[in-house]
Amino acid sequence: MNLLVTGGAGFIGSNFIRLRLAGSGDTIVNLDALTYAGNLANLQEFDGDARYRFIRGRIEDPAKVKEAMTGIDAVVHFAAESHVDRSIADAAPFITTNVLGTHVLLDAAHKAGVKRFVHVSTDEVYGALGKEGRFTETTPFRPRSPYSASKVAGDMLAQAFWETHKLPVMVVRPSNNYGPYQFPEKLIPLMVTNLVEGRKVPLYGRGENVRDWLHVEDCCRAIEIVLDRGKPGEAYNIGGESERRNIEVVNLVIALMGLTTQVEAKAKVEPGMSAPISASTSTSTSPRTSTSAREPGTKNHKPETSVREPGTKNHKPVPSDRGPKTADREPRTKNQEPETDEFIEFVEDRPGHDFRYALDNAKIRAELGWHPEIQFEDGLRRTVDWYREHPEWWQPLKARLNRESAGFWTKDRQR
Repeated sequence: MNLLVTGGAGFIGSNFIRLRLAGSGDTIVNLDALTYAGNLANLQEFDGDARYRFIRGRIEDPAKVKEAMTGIDAVVHFAAESHVDRSIADAAPFITTNVLGTHVLLDAAHKAGVKRFVHVSTDEVYGALGKEGRFTETTPFRPRSPYSASKVAGDMLAQAFWETHKLPVMVVRPSNNYGPYQFPEKLIPLMVTNLVEGRKVPLYGRGENVRDWLHVEDCCRAIEIVLDRGKPGEAYNIGGESERRNIEVVNLVIALMGLTTQVEAKAKVEPGMSAPISASTSTSTSPRTSTSAREPGTKNHKPETSVREPGTKNHKPVPSDRGPKTADREPRTKNQEPETDEFIEFVEDRPGHDFRYALDNAKIRAELGWHPEIQFEDGLRRTVDWYREHPEWWQPLKARLNRESAGFWTKDRQR
């Protein structure tokens, strides 16, 4: 199969290319614009490999997409702007790439007679959940950020090209991915790299937002199965079945890095519950991080970067990534000082921060036989080890991110 992968220099895309080249006879064309999150170092082991070719270009450029589409049998479309905080600051790039770019790609695939097209979406198209329930593929869309609204538009375009032109499109909606080669503005790599550097971990609100964590290898296996055996015109949820509050994830990382012996390193979901409920998890020295001391209500925290050196009196983390969205409580006021801990700094919550996401995997389990294989604690341990062992990969990215963050999300720009 001749396969076109868009956004293949990014986190999930590069992991997918690595998986596909290892297990198939495909040749792969990687079309990527190399924006801030794209990194050719993610795939440097394939330099000179006859099965792999890289084309630099944007998916909203019809001429470049036509060039990349030549001789292609199937497309896996990862390319997207995906950072929620950035979409709040400026939504225009999200509309350009996620809507216009997806249309250009679908149109080119239709004209080229492509046989399979996998559109990679997100669980955020469904909106936010309370403490119970899960999203199914038939849950109505209810986007709550410019990012998720742009992904809804892409999903609808993909469905329209199936209904109108019978372009064999499948849509996948994964939950929060983690693993190697993730840009260090996201929660888990930001935590590990900050702690390696002796910096605190910035955490939105009270860290009570819940995410369903999916290891990138499990996600890529699911996408591969949908590419090979998915039914055209259908959507498939890809959930990790590993719900954790952000504060629990932070505490697990701190424990795995050996920074304290007082952190409970097992954040389990009790049988029959749809979200973690353990209230005993706490950070090493401060009772303020105890979950029993806070009202539940912040949602998905995503990492942030620091403008000043941590540990200083005026140190204020700057949110980056798809940080926590609040649903059940009033947000911290702008004049209220963040709480601090030896390893954690609680910062003002993000506008429109969703409380919880959770996906129902019944459809992909029943129809395609996929289920997540990597347990969260094992996957997290492997991920922490990878970032600790590869500072040469993340240090240049972190330096650039720190330069960009000074002014990206300052108090003057909050609204």
